[in-house]
Parts: sequence; C-alpha cells; structure tokens
Amino acid sequence: MAITGDDLRPARGGNRPTRVAIYARVSTRDRDQDPALQLHPMREYTVARGWEATEYVDHASAADMAGRADWARLLVDVRLRRVDLVMVWKLDRAFRSSLHCLRTLETWEHAGVGFRTLTQDIDTTTSTGRLLLTILAAVAEFERALIAERVREGMANARRKGARIGRPRADERPHVARHLAEVAAAIDAHQMSKRAAAKRLRVGIGTLERLLTALKGEPEKAPEG
Repeated sequence: MAITGDDLRPARGGNRPTRVAIYARVSTRDRDQDPALQLHPMREYTVARGWEATEYVDHASAADMAGRADWARLLVDVRLRRVDLVMVWKLDRAFRSSLHCLRTLETWEHAGVGFRTLTQDIDTTTSTGRLLLTILAAVAEFERALIAERVREGMANARRKGARIGRPRADERPHVARHLAEVAAAIDAHQMSKRAAAKRLRVGIGTLERLLTALKGEPEKAPEG
C-alpha cells in the first residue's frame, strides 16, 4: 500500500505518536470468521507508520448495538479525545447504515478525530475523504427518501388488493383464536377472572368483553353517554 503525503504529516500533539483506535467486528452468524483477518493488516499498517494502536473487537451483528460493547467503549474514548484516528477494515464493520455512518463521522469530525478504512479509499483527514463524506450525506438522504417512498407505495398497493394495513384485529390473531373458547368456558365456570383471561389472551379488558360478546352472538352494547 502506497504511503501518501498525508501519512507523512507530523503526529498531532508535537512528538506524541498518533493514537489510533483499530476496530474489528465479526457477526455472530459468521462463526468461522476470525477477527484477526481484519486486525493483522491494520496492525501492520499502524506499526509501519509509528502509530500507537488500541484494539477494539466485537462479535455481534452491525445492528446489535447493545451487543457491541467494544464499539461503545471506542465511542467513549473518542468523546474523551483519547484517540486521534479510528481505523476499520471496511465501512460495514463499523456502521449499520449510511445514515449511521454519516452521523457518527460528523460527530468525530467535530471532535477532531479522523476516520480511515484500510480496504476502501476513505480517509476523513484528507480533502478527498471529506468530499467523500459530503457525497455520503447525499446518499444517506436519498436512501431515506427511497425507503419512505417504497413503504408508501407498498401500503397503497396492499390497500388496492384489499389487504388490511396495521395490526390484525384481536379475533384474527392466532393466539386469541386458539384459546378464546377455552378461556370463555373457564370464565363461565367461574374458574378464571376476566383480568386473568385478558392476560392469557394478551388483550385488554375492553377487548376481552367484545370478544366474549361476539363469541356468544350477542350484539355489542352501544357506549353510554
């Protein structure tokens, strides 16, 4: 990998070596994947430049932010200015979406922390990298608009075909359909309270009353007042 002029600039803070956070992530689905495949070339890259590296490794999916403990630790270290640069193997090792990437990198830029990918030409400490970040912002905005448009079109198409949009009615839910008759019999036999029955069917008391009325074939009572 060629060394650019940007690689030769003095480290921030005078003679202090550049502090780099190396982040690697493997998905829990990829059980045979070894994070060392990402870490080893990044170690070599930082050692060749005399940088001081700290490693962060997660075994979780990109969207599992709760399971990405080392990512959370990295964010704290960035916020406390303990690192000058964050490096990853590829964008998808760090971010779950273009929007997540954009927001994170904007925050890091304000904190004076750079970002670099080893296998993609992305480096926010260079003018080209900052231009790429601007392009990424446009892509993220387009992505949001495209998703919203597809959702609207899908819902409209479903309505045209007579599909119900939203949560199914209580009596259409499989759990309710399986247990309603059993629960109604238990209530009639005074073996179960309506509160317990509602909990069993995972519905509210008012919904339970309507279900029992419909089951008995009685007309629903009009609301008082």
